Amino acid sequence: MPPPSGTRYDRLARTALHRWWRPIVGTLAIVAAYLVVSFAVGLAAVLISLLSGVPMVMSGTQIFADPLMTLGLNLVLLALAIPLVLGAAWVVQRRRPGTVSSVAGRLRWGWLLLCVPIALVAVILGEVAQQLTFLATGVSSGFTWVGWDRFLAPLIVIVVLVPFQAAAEEYVFRGWILQAFGAYLRNPVPGIVVGAAAFASLHGYTDWGIAYVFGFGLLMGWVAIRTGGLEAPIALHAVNNVFAFGMTAAAGGLRNALEQGSVPWQTIVGTIVQFAVFTVSVLIIARKRAIQTLSR
Repeated sequence: MPPPSGTRYDRLARTALHRWWRPIVGTLAIVAAYLVVSFAVGLAAVLISLLSGVPMVMSGTQIFADPLMTLGLNLVLLALAIPLVLGAAWVVQRRRPGTVSSVAGRLRWGWLLLCVPIALVAVILGEVAQQLTFLATGVSSGFTWVGWDRFLAPLIVIVVLVPFQAAAEEYVFRGWILQAFGAYLRNPVPGIVVGAAAFASLHGYTDWGIAYVFGFGLLMGWVAIRTGGLEAPIALHAVNNVFAFGMTAAAGGLRNALEQGSVPWQTIVGTIVQFAVFTVSVLIIARKRAIQTLSR
């Protein structure tokens, strides 16, 4: 069942077939299915360990003795949330899965690819601002180059898998949750806030790190509504994560790539620059290109 014409992104789940129980049952179905998928991936990890000869360590964030295998498995597991969200929209809510992607009923690849270089510029400018702040406050970033021999393999894994991981988080927190609330409420603010809070709660950051991920969630929820879909949030999320994981791998810290904790306040300066550059640029280009923001 398609949404009515002129429907905003967060309201796309409220079709003629909407019933009060559908978003709730859909959410429970996604959680249950993800637990089953996680168990299956765990069994696959045991098999991979046996076939590859790489022992499992199950210590902290590490699953395998090889940190690259641990990172790859975690990224794949997170990415598997995408078909679960799309499946819940189709099976439980009886609507086109593509309506989770955008008001056009599909992922608008042209718009997504246009947002990628914007995100890249925003991330680079944010990193420059952050490093200048570190320099101005007398704090060393502590970065040391690990060498191409140890960086190339992680780089390939990161570039290939991280975009799917980032997209999965957007489909869950800015897609499903935002539209689940939108099925009941005309005001998008509760959905944006709850999605951002859920997003922040599943990260292990403290102090300024919590402010960063919560702020990211709020901003991406708003951008999704203003641009009519998940393409712009996916672009920034993917580029940001590829850059973050890539920098960690380049410094030889792959074993700690999945660990999160305290974040120095100087990073917030870079965050503000990144958010401002990306949001302003995306909204201006979306307006000039007449990007669809309501269903037709």
